[in-house]
Amino acid sequence: MTTSRNAPDLPWTRVQEFLRDLGADRIPHPGGTLLAHLGRVAHALAEWGADPDVQAAGLTHAAYGTDGFDESLLGLDERARLAELIGERAEALVYLYAACDRSAVYPQLGRDQPLVFRDRFTGAEHSLTDDTLRALMAITAANELDLVRHNQDLAQRYGPSLARLFSRSNPWLSAPARDACTRMLGPYADVEA
Repeated sequence: MTTSRNAPDLPWTRVQEFLRDLGADRIPHPGGTLLAHLGRVAHALAEWGADPDVQAAGLTHAAYGTDGFDESLLGLDERARLAELIGERAEALVYLYAACDRSAVYPQLGRDQPLVFRDRFTGAEHSLTDDTLRALMAITAANELDLVRHNQDLAQRYGPSLARLFSRSNPWLSAPARDACTRMLGPYADVEA
């Protein structure tokens, strides 16, 4: 992946306007709207010290839908449109997040074997660099923690499995992200799913 052009100077309001134009402010989501959720994810990533590309990917992580959220704002044939706005590396992370086949990827975390990423859109499998895996897990943690924070039913239902997921993901999470996971998911750590 290439580095985003001008990522440190990314015009966040322009990205938020783009998302609003795509209807993200009208899509219900735990904690209000999808747009509000996307903003909170980007904010958490910024608080954790994630680089600007990861923050931009967090702000737009649901653009193509996800393995847990079917609604998409853009088609996969519009990737260049998002890349033009947030940069190539950030867009590649958004695609990676959307394409992640969670049932194939998540169980591999914490094993002593190289992780094999499976693309749920194409079925293709490949390895990820450590930096890319760190970015993917940061976005995942910020997303899931926001959902848990804003929906008690989801917290009760998925808290135990998320606590296990992020415990296995510790090597790829920053210290602030690990702390946030422990704080939010600690009550579910010893609960059987």
